[in-house]
Amino acid sequence: MKRLLLLTMTLVVWATGLFAQDLRIATVTRPPFSLVEDGNDRGFSIDLWEAVSKDLGREYSLVRVEKFSDMLGLVERGEVDAAVANISVTSQREQVMDFSQPIFESGLQIMVHSTGSVGSIWSVIFSGELILAIIAAFVALLAAGMLMWRFERKAQPYFDLPAKSAMFPAFWWALNLIVNGGFEERAPRSAAGRFFGVFLVVSSLFFVSIFVAKITSVLTVNAIQSSVNEVNDLNGKRVGTIEGSTAANFLETRDMRFVAFSDLQMMLSSFEQLELDAVVFDAPILAYYAHTTKGPASQLVGPIFLRENYGIALPSGSALAEPINQSLLKLREDGTYTRIYRKWFGAL
Repeated sequence: MKRLLLLTMTLVVWATGLFAQDLRIATVTRPPFSLVEDGNDRGFSIDLWEAVSKDLGREYSLVRVEKFSDMLGLVERGEVDAAVANISVTSQREQVMDFSQPIFESGLQIMVHSTGSVGSIWSVIFSGELILAIIAAFVALLAAGMLMWRFERKAQPYFDLPAKSAMFPAFWWALNLIVNGGFEERAPRSAAGRFFGVFLVVSSLFFVSIFVAKITSVLTVNAIQSSVNEVNDLNGKRVGTIEGSTAANFLETRDMRFVAFSDLQMMLSSFEQLELDAVVFDAPILAYYAHTTKGPASQLVGPIFLRENYGIALPSGSALAEPINQSLLKLREDGTYTRIYRKWFGAL
């Protein structure tokens, strides 16, 4: 009996010492869920964990890592007691760790550059294909005008100029012929000039039509290629996401090519430098970036897809799982969760 009592007291002392230890909580920078401002840890997930820890009566220390995968690795190996950020609850992760009940409902979305209509028009005007078409038109008009000069230089005073001096008048004559049908007072007088003039008038109908069609096609193709409104529009685009994320897994299952980044800031920097056409990632993180960044304008397009829940990650078999879940339920019931949510995301 004494031995049993002694063993029981030993276990109680051990358990009391264990739960008296500060918890080690891993996180990674993912605004607005976890970030550092003025040397202080802030964010929706950080504030929520602060409320949970107070309810549990436990002290904790944050372990901020550089990579999302490093954070999950700490949890999987049991080197931390929990992890908080934008951690999606997936079946693959459930095999190697435990999760609390959902703390946030999210999903994926697409972010693209916000160019605006004026920027789009100028980008088309200065596109290489359109510039080449305009240069070709100028060359064709100059060639036609100089050929007419050769036929008419001895037949009428307008063309009676040296070749160098006649270049602009000849070009101007050909341009007016295409646009206005020519000058009645400067109608060709030589037989070759008249034949060539008739040929130019008839062919100008096709010439103008082809040139207008070329400009229209460039505008249309540019509009189509620059338009991203849904996942299917990402084919052929330079798409970026975070390696090992649910977004990366989604793109892989769709056989879509993408650039995988190990760090969120690296991906956003590449996007700002126009090295990416689009970014696919967690909707709230992209929305926070689009609304707060001082860099190039960006916008979210299309609906949120692949709905997912975030949770607090825990080592497998963690004794903290049940107390944390009870605390989260209490925080929802007393309005604490709603206040934290509204602080970072506005009305529910």
